[in-house]
Amino acid sequence: MHKKHTNKTTFSLFFGCLLLLQAGCVPADNEQPTSGSAMLDSIVLGMGCFWGAEKRMSALPGVVEVESGYANGEIEADYRKIIAHESRLRLGLSAKRNHAEVVKVSFDRSETDLTTVLVGFWENHDPTQGDRQGNDFGSNYRSAIYTQDERQLAVALHTRKIYQQALEQAGYGKITTEIAPLHNYHTAEDYHQDYLLKNPNGYCGLGGTGVKYPGSNTGDTHQLLPALPLEFGKLDFDRATCPGGTCQSL
Repeated sequence: MHKKHTNKTTFSLFFGCLLLLQAGCVPADNEQPTSGSAMLDSIVLGMGCFWGAEKRMSALPGVVEVESGYANGEIEADYRKIIAHESRLRLGLSAKRNHAEVVKVSFDRSETDLTTVLVGFWENHDPTQGDRQGNDFGSNYRSAIYTQDERQLAVALHTRKIYQQALEQAGYGKITTEIAPLHNYHTAEDYHQDYLLKNPNGYCGLGGTGVKYPGSNTGDTHQLLPALPLEFGKLDFDRATCPGGTCQSL
């Protein structure tokens, strides 16, 4: 779980509003809460390996906490069991839906808004890869936005529409991101929290498309964490057996 202190600013809110004005009207995303905990909002996002997702999303202005977890599956939320269940799915031995590796992103609505957070989501991974992200293969690595209410759902759908247009212009295919209500969420094991802070040379398979969200000025965020070569594509299975150290490829 990554927490950080932020300096209050109106820039992120202005940026989010500007994006909406450029793209057309959507339900209000910049409602101003009064004080205290009411100023915090959160959303659950799947971007592939949650180690890299946690690091990338925690770097966004206004984000105060990012926690690695599992969401919207039909089995026990245990890392080793999720990896094993993916193998069962591939062999046709189960029809139960697997959890997605996700991050729960909490942000201060006096400093940023959901649109700006989702811009970071879209730009920091490849949302066109289906049950895969970079070198990690499986439905547990699916791209996903799991929403808590109708407002979040409307903003998620709207930003998908805008980013889809940008991707098409750059030659990418259709966005495969699952956008759905959050049915269940479970915090991941302690050794997964802040993994890349504790293991700076640890594995990360994330690699963004390099396509900017229209109106975005977030910089080259997709270059924060390089993906490993393709021959490390099965490293996700090894991670279940070496959670505290450096893994070897199969």
